[in-house]
Amino acid sequence: NVLETLVRCGFSLPHALMMMIPEAWENDPSLPEYKQDFYAYHKTMMEPWDGPASLCFTDGSQYVGAMLDRNGLRPSRYCLMDDNTLIVASEAGALPVDQSKVVEKGRLQSGKMLLVDLKARRLIQDSELKKEICKSRPYRDWLAKSRVKLENLPLTPIPDEESQLTLKQQHLLFGYSREDLKYIIQPMANEGYEPIGSMGLDVPLAVLSEKPQHLSNYFRQLFAQVTNPPIDPIREASFMSLFAMLGHGGQIFDLHEDRTRFIHLDGPVLADVGFYKIKQISHPDFKVGHIDICYPATEGPSGLKVALDDICRQAENLTNKGCNILLLSDRKAGKEMLPIPSLMATGAVHHHLIRKQIRGGSSLLIEAGDCWEVHHFATLTSFGASAVYPWMVFEFLGDQEKIANYKRSVEKGLLKIMSKIGISTLQSYQGAQTFEILGLHSEVVQSCFTGAVSRIGGLGFEDIGRELAQRYQQAFPESSGGEAILGAGGVYQWKKDGEQHLLTPKAIHNLQVATRANDRSAYEKYAEEVNQNNQKALTLRGLLDFNDAKAIPLEEVEPAESIMKRFSTGAMSFGSISWEAHTTLAIAMNRIGAKSNSGEGGEDPSRFVPREDGASLRSAIKQVASGRFGVTINYLCNADEIQIKMAQGAKPGEGGQLPAHKVDEWIGRVRHATPGVGLISPPPHHDIYSIEDLAQLIFDLKNANPSARISVKLVSKAGVGIIASGVAKAH
Repeated sequence: NVLETLVRCGFSLPHALMMMIPEAWENDPSLPEYKQDFYAYHKTMMEPWDGPASLCFTDGSQYVGAMLDRNGLRPSRYCLMDDNTLIVASEAGALPVDQSKVVEKGRLQSGKMLLVDLKARRLIQDSELKKEICKSRPYRDWLAKSRVKLENLPLTPIPDEESQLTLKQQHLLFGYSREDLKYIIQPMANEGYEPIGSMGLDVPLAVLSEKPQHLSNYFRQLFAQVTNPPIDPIREASFMSLFAMLGHGGQIFDLHEDRTRFIHLDGPVLADVGFYKIKQISHPDFKVGHIDICYPATEGPSGLKVALDDICRQAENLTNKGCNILLLSDRKAGKEMLPIPSLMATGAVHHHLIRKQIRGGSSLLIEAGDCWEVHHFATLTSFGASAVYPWMVFEFLGDQEKIANYKRSVEKGLLKIMSKIGISTLQSYQGAQTFEILGLHSEVVQSCFTGAVSRIGGLGFEDIGRELAQRYQQAFPESSGGEAILGAGGVYQWKKDGEQHLLTPKAIHNLQVATRANDRSAYEKYAEEVNQNNQKALTLRGLLDFNDAKAIPLEEVEPAESIMKRFSTGAMSFGSISWEAHTTLAIAMNRIGAKSNSGEGGEDPSRFVPREDGASLRSAIKQVASGRFGVTINYLCNADEIQIKMAQGAKPGEGGQLPAHKVDEWIGRVRHATPGVGLISPPPHHDIYSIEDLAQLIFDLKNANPSARISVKLVSKAGVGIIASGVAKAH
């Protein structure tokens, strides 16, 4: 429909397609200048369509053609015969061809186009076609006149915006903990990488926690599985781009030099100098409208919704007055003013302007004190932010080298998150709402995050307002005679006054006693502790109870021995857990006739042969994910079931990571990896972006081991039933 619209508005068919589905040009220095200029101009008009797609198109009279998206993952092959017949199909050999009559054959490459001019009766190759289109207008001159690069803006003095509050009070007001500073921010600033943990997460869902939560904790990242491929952000970095822009370019149906009047940014995270250049800009093409996203602390929990409505009205008025950059800032938060969560304010303004049909009139620049994790930046961008200035983090770090490292680590983290859903450019990710909401009331979702998936209810505006008031009390406890103390956090390590955990030190102690001494009473204490913790509502399943029901006669129930055969362990890789733990699980499951799951970490071949005492260390289920973690034909043959893992789900999208120090010689050998090099599960299979491709892999695995069952492990998400039905069709 977009293509149809553009063509009807005067664009040629190839021009419109190049505009919608550009090549991955941003990181390709070998591309001719005229192409770079064309794509640089048109990127201000619309975000690129990532695909994956092999498109065939025609105008119905003169042109027939085909092209691939920027990643080029779809197969598209062509064959030109000596009688001027052209065959284009996904596979070579789709039609019988006399090879002696072939004049030319080949395959489309990523971002390339093949065009047939039926009137001229000739095949036009990509280079000829694009050269003509790219040189049809003076794009280089237009860019030189109108494009504004951040580095070219005049340097403005950075004001001394010292707060009346102590750093500790600011941290408390915005919801930081000592853990956030020590385990998240400082490693990012020191190393330039987002820190990686390889333990499970046993803290409550945000909606079930008794402690005030960052709003982004209610959002769970979505990922690509089966119907489109994820991207490997390291090996396929050339396809990815964090380009962002601020401003307003008008409607997209005319080509003129004013179209490029945007401030072009290399990435969405602004450091001090860049931010203040924009905040204090004096330029005829740009006007910044300032909006404070705070409200008086005296108004209490009910003041939040009133303040949000007022912020939306301000955004509408400023946009109508020609402000093409809206700066949402919580800088004024303090003893009198409570900060509104920046994600909530961003989403509310974004959707209000959409409803008023003026969203294209301005960009959203967020000056946020409550933004420090990569996840926070991802949610802000996904719900409409064009750029973010995390002022509180930078104030804490102070040092410019650390700020540069932190900024780099956030950008790497954003690329990784984008790659999980198969999106290669920040422009496509912005406003895409690639998150599922768990635990916010429908009034909050409809107002601030319209259209996002939300299957359960939860906190309303007043509830969130109460949590903001709690933070205020922690930052300013003088009225109750207390002292401002930064909380421990207790998410990554159990702390006495921190977040609750399903597995407490008491539970772990009882489990250790039970296993070391074979003490059943200690095990029962462990089980009771975990069950009680679950019933405290740490998980959604902990809220469930059994209905009163009539007991079934025992003779009608299958014996435990046959029921247990249908049990299997969760997939935990060798490396994420020890040899002892991994093999003990396998022995136990084999003894009861159930199945242990290898995880995607491979399996030492010595485990395939039973021990002298008859114990079998072999995992009955062998997992295949990235296909590189120890997957050999020997591995596949020693399985009763082979499991295809389609996506990471343990810590949404961030499972399957093994820190470098855990990859020793043994684990490296079993995984066919290099010792001392960290591992992350990349996209499972680049050839799986349709049910047909999954069916092919299932077929291949059945040939590798004809006696094994094949299962597919999907990640739970809204709409997973559609994917599951396709998996069933793939046998």
